[in-house]
Formats: sequence, C-alpha cells, structure tokens
Amino acid sequence: MIAQLTGTVIAAGATHVVLDVNGFGVKALCTPATAAAVRLGQPATLATSLVVREDSLTLYGFTEADERDCFELVQSASGIGPKIAQAVVSVLSPDALRAAIAAENIAALTKVPGIGVKGAQRLVIELKDKINALAATSGLPATTEAPDWREQVKGGLEGLGWSARDADRACDNVAGMVETDPATPVAVLMRAALRSLAK
Repeated sequence: MIAQLTGTVIAAGATHVVLDVNGFGVKALCTPATAAAVRLGQPATLATSLVVREDSLTLYGFTEADERDCFELVQSASGIGPKIAQAVVSVLSPDALRAAIAAENIAALTKVPGIGVKGAQRLVIELKDKINALAATSGLPATTEAPDWREQVKGGLEGLGWSARDADRACDNVAGMVETDPATPVAVLMRAALRSLAK
C-alpha cells in the first residue's frame, strides 16, 4: 500500500497531479480542489490510496489523510467504486460527509454525481457506525460543521498564482453562496471565485 507521496509537481490537470519522486514520475488522480492546491515546480505531499484491479493499478491522491480515509471508507459500501468515492470526497469534505451520514441527510448525499436516493440511503445504513469510528480516530466529532472552505479556496487560488489579497477578495465574493447553501462544494466555490477574479 502506498500511503503517501512527496515530490515535485511536474504536471497537474483538473483531476490529476504528477509528482517527480526522485526521478520517478507518479500520476495520482485527485479532486479538483487538490489539483488546484498544488503548484508546478513546487514540492507537494499527497496522502494516497492505491486501487488494485485485475487490469490496472490506479493511485488516488488527497491533500489530507482524513480525506483519503473517507475515500476508502465510502468504497466499503456496496455498489460504490473508486470513481463515485472520488466524487463523494470532491463534493463533501470529510467533516461534511460525517455530518451528512450522522444526520441521515439524504439531500446532501444525493448532490454527489452518481448517487441517487437509494444509494444515499445505503451509504447511511452501511456507514453510520463506521463513520463515527473514523471520526473518533481522527479526533473530530461526527457532527462537525462544514469545513473551512475559505482556506481551501484561498489555497487553491494562491496555488494558481493569485496573490493572497486577490484570493481573500475572491473568497469574500463567494461567501454569500455558502451562507445560502452551507453544503456548496469547494469545486463550485473555486469556479465562482475564479470567475469573480476574471471580471
């Protein structure tokens, strides 16, 4: 199991990062927020999860180990593979996922592409006890409020080359979206922030 990678970022796309680890280029699939947080030519550390299939070995990378643990946990639910698990952690932070499952918030879970009402109900039933255990091991309560989206969006904008001042201004521009819907995905906030800066 490859649990962590540290190297220099040599390429990054919307959903992947390539790290040069001592001359060995390693590609990791990741969420848009993780891809936006890294910077070309700069060192980066990713918590990783290796998914082994008959015909492939696919590495998934995450900004934090907590996010990786949620990615792995979600796959333990029946009918959930790595693609949907990645969509879950793209839309819901670990704290938001724990809160949604603990509160049986089906509406929040169905915001994830590929998860319908039945899938969301299955996640709640199969993961409720497990997600609480995961929260306990991470030292976080199971019903924590949504994560600090501002820190993630600001970090992503700075990683794309914007100044801290511009990044703060963009976060102020999209703060109303969070007030309207606290479960707004970071990726959506990031796109809105970028649009506000482009004006």
